[in-house]
Amino acid sequence: MRASSLPPPYWADACRELSGRDRILAALIQGHSGHLQCRGHAFETLARSIVGQQISVSAAQSVWDRLRVRTGRVTAARVAAMAERELRHCGLSRNKARYLRGLADGFAAGAIRPRRWRNMTDDDIVAELTEFSGIGRWTAEMFLIFHLLRPNVLPAADLGLRKGVERHYGASYTRVEGIQHLRNRWRPWCTVATWYLWRSLDPKPVSY
Repeated sequence: MRASSLPPPYWADACRELSGRDRILAALIQGHSGHLQCRGHAFETLARSIVGQQISVSAAQSVWDRLRVRTGRVTAARVAAMAERELRHCGLSRNKARYLRGLADGFAAGAIRPRRWRNMTDDDIVAELTEFSGIGRWTAEMFLIFHLLRPNVLPAADLGLRKGVERHYGASYTRVEGIQHLRNRWRPWCTVATWYLWRSLDPKPVSY
């Protein structure tokens, strides 16, 4: 999928429908401009998600910036050519350095084939990606959102989403039943709802 500054084709319909059924989201949509954008590079999106695991957005960006300075451009071929110690010098943990190398090797060897994904379901893509070390469900969900622009992804374990839900809906909605209630209310536009909850915490658009 190519990078694009245009909104996903479903964005306007999703915002209209969500605003009509959820007054909290209606206020967030009214108060925040912008939209989800695709970076256009499958490896970069997955790599950024690995870098961002269990750390803040600002910390992840700092590590990514150092990695980009060292590589010139973060591609599978360039990362595959780096030693793990070089990756660690960029601020990656030992495990994340290993995961990133494994991902790069997977792309280089053809074990990961992005063209297949457009015809696969969200669950099938998650199952395929999570076969690689370091790619758990959260990372796969970030990929569905930020690369494939799938409209109905609700990353229930994401700390930012949970913080946004607690702030706007109350702590009870962060429990399993509460998340499921919101999922039912927002579908088939869970991705859009998630994006606006992220924006409510940070005016700068979230991106992986």
